[in-house]
Amino acid sequence: MSALAPAAVPQTDVVVPPIQWKMPILYSVLALLGIGLFWLGTAGGTFTDFQLSTSKDFFQLPLIHVPARPAALVLGVLMVTLAAYSIWAAVQRRRVGAWLPIAFGVIFIVAFLVFAAAGTGRVVAVATLLAGALSLSVPLIFGSMCGLVGERSGIVNIAIEGQLLMGAFAAATAASMTGSAFVGLIAAAVGGMLVAALLVFFAVKYWVDQIIIGVVLNVLVVGLTSFLYSTVLTADPQRFNTPDGLPTWPIPILSQIPVIGPVLFNHTVLVYLMYAIVTFLAIYVFKSKWGLRMRAVGEHPKAADTVGINVNRTRVINTIGAGAIAGLGGAFFTVGTGLAFGNEMSSGQGYIALAAMILGNWNPLGALGAALLFGFAKNLANTLSVMGASVPSDILLMLPYVVTLFAVAGFVGRVRAPAAENIPYKKS
Repeated sequence: MSALAPAAVPQTDVVVPPIQWKMPILYSVLALLGIGLFWLGTAGGTFTDFQLSTSKDFFQLPLIHVPARPAALVLGVLMVTLAAYSIWAAVQRRRVGAWLPIAFGVIFIVAFLVFAAAGTGRVVAVATLLAGALSLSVPLIFGSMCGLVGERSGIVNIAIEGQLLMGAFAAATAASMTGSAFVGLIAAAVGGMLVAALLVFFAVKYWVDQIIIGVVLNVLVVGLTSFLYSTVLTADPQRFNTPDGLPTWPIPILSQIPVIGPVLFNHTVLVYLMYAIVTFLAIYVFKSKWGLRMRAVGEHPKAADTVGINVNRTRVINTIGAGAIAGLGGAFFTVGTGLAFGNEMSSGQGYIALAAMILGNWNPLGALGAALLFGFAKNLANTLSVMGASVPSDILLMLPYVVTLFAVAGFVGRVRAPAAENIPYKKS
């Protein structure tokens, strides 16, 4: 009897993923803009000066005297090279790390500074520019962290704007009445928690649409603080609206390192609290039991309930705790800067923080980077306006929102909200 022939192995088709052209196209457009506008827009013989150190640093770095036109050309060529690499990686279907967008963004910003400051006769103080950007990012970072914790738990928090404003009001009044800015910080956290408590009360107990609640709470806080400002604070500003600012605490040795020191280690306790909160969330959201439970109730609450997690209690605790974070961000507007409270002084920062959270894909480090981008763009607009640069400041203020639109459209990767947000959990 002859041996049986082996059965034929069925051939399966290999699915080849499609080429992703979005980022290569974006890099190419920005590179052509850089090598075109920035190089052609700099007049021959014009220089741009960059100052890296301050008078309080351990040692002084020399002033960098950059010829604008050759520098713009070199930086433009580097951007074209990175764009070409992005195209090659897309054709080869290779994943590129975070280094590519970071390197491209830094080169683009430096090229823009060379172009914008050329011919103004002013020095670009790099440390001052970056330190100011970090300061302006503080309420955005606190607000985005608040939204992240709430939405990872399944609660959409449109009320970040109201929490920031209530935090600013509570900090100003408490600091004025007690004479302590640190008491103002505590009051700011409590103010943010009160707004968050109203949010989860209606969202969890009465299953009201969370987006509608957030909008209503923002309007409520604006009306309430405006009424108290006009009737109480302005009637006796010396007692209720003259808060002391938080003292600046430079960290010994670290604060005197050129560039890094003034930017990171010469701030108030509020900024150092921000460092601690971002670090805590970056570690614990994805690498702790608390973070796992939070993400579970935000993605699949029924599955979380079956393993013994109290879904609604988890949502309430996390959202109210996140409200304290937003309240601290609101304190930046008053005790963080030593300013009196003013009507609607949050000026839409809560909505920008919400956009930063979305741009960061509900990730603490991503939201941090997006908030820093917004703060940098705002401070860059202020700096170039003072320097007398020819670039309209409104264009600079518009750029972060354009980036957010690209992010939502998928140009910087897939952006997906937690699956169960804005869906009340009704235990059967």
